[in-house]
Amino acid sequence: MAAASSAIDGKIAPGKAPNAAANGASFSKEEELTAYRNMLLIRRFEEKAGQMYGMGLIGGFCHLYIGQEAVVTGVKMAAAEGDQTITSYRDHGHMLACGMDPKAVMAELTGRRSGASKGKGGSMHMFSTAKHFYGGHGIVGAQVPLGSGLAFANLYRGNGKICFTYLGDGAANQGQVYESFNMAELWKLPVVYIIENNRYAMGTSVSRSSALTDFSKRGQSFNIPGEQVDGMDVRAVKSASARAAEWCRAGKGPIILEMQTYRYRGHSMSDPAKYRSKDEVQKMREEHDPIEQVRARLLASKQASEDDLKKIDAEVRAIVAEAADFASHEPEPDLAELWTDILV
Repeated sequence: MAAASSAIDGKIAPGKAPNAAANGASFSKEEELTAYRNMLLIRRFEEKAGQMYGMGLIGGFCHLYIGQEAVVTGVKMAAAEGDQTITSYRDHGHMLACGMDPKAVMAELTGRRSGASKGKGGSMHMFSTAKHFYGGHGIVGAQVPLGSGLAFANLYRGNGKICFTYLGDGAANQGQVYESFNMAELWKLPVVYIIENNRYAMGTSVSRSSALTDFSKRGQSFNIPGEQVDGMDVRAVKSASARAAEWCRAGKGPIILEMQTYRYRGHSMSDPAKYRSKDEVQKMREEHDPIEQVRARLLASKQASEDDLKKIDAEVRAIVAEAADFASHEPEPDLAELWTDILV
């Protein structure tokens, strides 16, 4: 697969973003509306999670996905039923994209017994086998060998499924990632490694922390092909993900997608993000916002009116408000839960 041109980076580097429509990644009206609603749900959910964290209702760490919504939304649009998802600790958006109940996800964030992991996993460690979502992992890069293992199980069972394994630009420098790449190519595992390059890892620009900043090439020494994708355009994400899925299902082994994206908030809720300027963030919001791109296309093509989109926003806000209310009033887990779901 040929690499696309670079779209964006933390310093708004020169270079024209790939034209998704020109690359055959156009959307129907139904697809545009689905993408708009799903991304908006993630955005509103994360905004509410940030508010609840500030109110002390969410403890521990909390990493928001605001700005990166097009990545998981586009990938899920290209995935087949039964394909697995595994990711890092910036995981709320992935859970919602997988179809997990917003109430169960928010209840888990607040540590309630009705949470997706019974209130014991919190923001970084929840999962749902029913929705084929396998975490949520707090150790940087830990999900990559696990995702490779899920792909091995798929190959062993011959079920035709793929594991979409997400990692960040910071995790891309971890040794276990390359051990996984090597084994995945040796065994031709059906795994798509999705590097969500939001440009700053915890707070250091990729230009200062990575010798090779084209993350689509990180698999070259293992003969794993890669592609750079405009991760702020949901059409480009879906198109590239569909090609990657076809590659895996054809038995050709792993593939890497570098999603060039951007987070608007700090690394976590405790990060003031002073390592970048407010102008840079504002420029990204104004010129590349994934939700606003879809909104503008819908209005320009007259496939939806302002009132239509306001109605969708109101519906999404109601879902999020209900989830927050539910998570605020549910009881905490019984102390006996300390002794369940453990090996020894």
